[in-house]
Amino acid sequence: MRRVFGIGETIYDIIFKDGQPIAGVPGGSVFNGLMTLGKLGVKCTQISEVGSDQVGLIIKETMEKNGVDTRYLSCYEGKKTAISLAFLDQNSNANYSFYKDYPNIRLEFELPQMDSEDIVLFGSYYALNPALRKQVGGFLKHAKESGALLYYDLNFRANHKDEVESLYNTFYENFCLADIVRGSDEDFNILYGETDIRKIYDRHIKGRCNILIMTHGADGVEIIDRGDYYKIPSKKIENVVSTIGAGDNFNAGIAYSLIAESIYHANLELIDEAMWKRVITYGIAFATKACQTTNNYIDIDVNEIFK
Repeated sequence: MRRVFGIGETIYDIIFKDGQPIAGVPGGSVFNGLMTLGKLGVKCTQISEVGSDQVGLIIKETMEKNGVDTRYLSCYEGKKTAISLAFLDQNSNANYSFYKDYPNIRLEFELPQMDSEDIVLFGSYYALNPALRKQVGGFLKHAKESGALLYYDLNFRANHKDEVESLYNTFYENFCLADIVRGSDEDFNILYGETDIRKIYDRHIKGRCNILIMTHGADGVEIIDRGDYYKIPSKKIENVVSTIGAGDNFNAGIAYSLIAESIYHANLELIDEAMWKRVITYGIAFATKACQTTNNYIDIDVNEIFK
């Protein structure tokens, strides 16, 4: 059975609407995608960290309940698990405040055995953080050398905009490690002040990674694969509740499609336009479902996606 490894932040989200808390759920961008995949029976492992508090215990139990392996979940004695407050606006988009309590030495783990059937999800500031780069970068290089397929989601928030210049080399290192780079138009606007996918691909991705996916929310998804350009429309979403987990579940949908369609690092170059449409359709279906709930991860009937 193919496995999906994720490395990223694990956090507890408290969601507010109109100034009142309406939900509280374990979260984290990579974490959310793995939880959805675990619900679907995919063998998943999360590499992350929590505190030795009640919230950390809730997160660990939630992962185990949903089939996500916790053997690489570092638990810091005497520390509190990270918390985020997510404030939904009138369009159900979120602004965040974060509260964190990490030790000086973090994320110590033995590298797992991996092979060419494995998929790795990574991204967000966690994949850039100088305090974690040695550990994260070491894992990603190990995965690359093992022949795994690496999927990088930028998910770069505006609160780190003043660090962009100092992080360029790490961004480019991640591009070189990744088989697929995915970012929203907002991500690329923060990073490069540009949302033209062709310009971004030619100036920053080409020569480092062959495949770039840019999402535009309701305006669809653009892809450049070795210079070939495709655009796939989004599905109109009725009754949007929250967009918090939309991008994370889009990633889960892509990962699920890679498994369902037998796509590996070794045969990525064989994906044609018809297959890209199928792959992206999975992502859009997962994201659409996520927008209709305050949960960060979803239950979805994959057999209904192409009906």
